[in-house]
Amino acid sequence: MTGDQNQSVGSSITLLIFGSASLLLIFGTQVVIPFINKITGLEIIICWFLVAGLFVFFPLLLTAYFILKKEGWWGKSGLWKKRLRFRPMNKGDWFWGLGSIVVIGLLSLGLMKSIETIFGEFASQPPFMVFEPLGPDRIWILILWLPYWLLNILGEEILWRGTILPIQEEAYGKFAWFIHGTGWAIFHLAFGWQLLVTLLPILYIQSWVVSRRENSWIGVLIHGGINGPSFIAIALGLL
Repeated sequence: MTGDQNQSVGSSITLLIFGSASLLLIFGTQVVIPFINKITGLEIIICWFLVAGLFVFFPLLLTAYFILKKEGWWGKSGLWKKRLRFRPMNKGDWFWGLGSIVVIGLLSLGLMKSIETIFGEFASQPPFMVFEPLGPDRIWILILWLPYWLLNILGEEILWRGTILPIQEEAYGKFAWFIHGTGWAIFHLAFGWQLLVTLLPILYIQSWVVSRRENSWIGVLIHGGINGPSFIAIALGLL
């Protein structure tokens, strides 16, 4: 396949997959969650767990399955390590992964404070994820959150970093991480511009590091290491 053909495939994958997932997330948060909340009376955050897990992140896993099956990789022994690049982490991988968490956290905090200084305070969670800090009588919500969180991280990392990023690298070479980060930003449009700006460090830094190290477990480490503790801190009223 020529370079132009590679880029055509890369552009199609980026726009089709990231764009479709973004529309699905927007529809889920703007239409499905309010509908379920209205007819069931469930808390918005529980509605988010259900809708995002089953309506967004599970379909991401299905998308990865169909792409890999079409490529002929599904069922092959090298699927996990060679194609999806989930390889054992070495010291360099841990260094880049843990270091990225620190850098991303500082940059995101700086962006958040900058936005607050210029535009005033804003919610640290999008409307469809807002909830009161959990007291002893509601701590059980964390039990519901755990399977959602696992599906969130694995769904995104298997599709985005494991399946899509290598395709984009073949198409765009050393610029693939930027194309990938931009696609990942498109996926998060439902979060609103202010939160999206604070997400820019993870969107681009994680994409660059995973591409540079060619190890998708780093994406799981960074994504899960930031997403999980952040939610728990918010749930316990620490943020």
